[in-house]
Amino acid sequence: MSSSHVLVLNCGSSSLKFAIIDVQSGSEVLSGLAECLAEQQPLIKYKYDGTKQTITLNHGDAHQVAIAQLVELVKKLGLDKHLIAIGHRVVHGGEHFTHSVLITKGVLNAIKQTSTLAPLHNPANLLGIEAAQAAFSSLPQVAVFDTAFHQTMPPQAFLYALPYSLYKEHGIRRYGFHGTSHYYVSTQAHKVLALDQQNSRIVSAHLGNGCSVAAIKNGQSVDTSMGLTPLEGLVMGTRSGDIDPGIFTFLVNQLKYSPTQIDLLLNKQSGLQGISELSNDCRTIEEAAANGHEQAQLALDIFCYRLAKQIAAFAVPLGGLDALIFTGGIGENSNTIRAKVVSGLSFLGLQLDDDKNLAARFGQQGVITTSSKPCAIVIPTNEELVIATDSAAIAQEL
Repeated sequence: MSSSHVLVLNCGSSSLKFAIIDVQSGSEVLSGLAECLAEQQPLIKYKYDGTKQTITLNHGDAHQVAIAQLVELVKKLGLDKHLIAIGHRVVHGGEHFTHSVLITKGVLNAIKQTSTLAPLHNPANLLGIEAAQAAFSSLPQVAVFDTAFHQTMPPQAFLYALPYSLYKEHGIRRYGFHGTSHYYVSTQAHKVLALDQQNSRIVSAHLGNGCSVAAIKNGQSVDTSMGLTPLEGLVMGTRSGDIDPGIFTFLVNQLKYSPTQIDLLLNKQSGLQGISELSNDCRTIEEAAANGHEQAQLALDIFCYRLAKQIAAFAVPLGGLDALIFTGGIGENSNTIRAKVVSGLSFLGLQLDDDKNLAARFGQQGVITTSSKPCAIVIPTNEELVIATDSAAIAQEL
């Protein structure tokens, strides 16, 4: 077994996703999820050597307990001997970071400073980093940022039409997210479709519980749908996406909402969940819509309309379209969503191939349209591999 393994950690507020990746082969040696960390019965589910196991954790300082148990598991399986680095997903890097970096005291301080822009995410990411530093003190730790890929956006794309002082003094601007995913699938598209990276126009649609679209010109992000936070842009599982800011004033003045209630409404009670009043799970909504549930059908219609409209808008910064990529849980698996979106974009020259669209599900990659350019293609994302590859490259430079 080669010493080319990286432990990838994605630490959320109540969960910890992990994987050990062999960067030479790109394969997952170990993968799993520690969940319910803020609840009474936290546990770890993992897969190793083709088998799935569950470990029940003691309630306590949840993230530290989970990482301590993960360390014990890694050592028990003998995988610690082959680790060369720990790679951490960090949601928000602000303007500090345009690429992955070795974690130092200065980097930690910058991530802490940026926490005001991502109060739900960065503090949890920091918990994972600090716990991993204590557990794997001899290994280099690397931060890979969701926002880094979008730092190539020009000012006309990332600035809001607000007083300029809010940007200069407080960093209020559009940052974008899902950058690691958009980078990976666009890189794959260049290879699979034999596109010239110095002369290419790609729209990448990452569709899951969170959704975003990126305009990628000549391999660089020039615009994206998410903004200061992951709330802006498309309709998502429970997030509203774009709405009239005047609604905030109405909610406060007329309905007496508090800021906390507004945040809960827009982030947890809206999107597919809010419109359908059934679920945030696209599979549940598609099934209900097929059985005649009108609000489920409406939720799908709004989701697809807004998505198609955003994709079409990104033909402006790109100056045209060579390829449209679908990725993420919905993008990779919902032939229904893809069909509705591609149908709405037929004026761009996209024509769906029904058989190819049906075949490109459940991890299968493939072009789903009849023409070679422009085309729509399904490419399963692999953010963990990007994090592992970046982390290994930085570790090997030390």
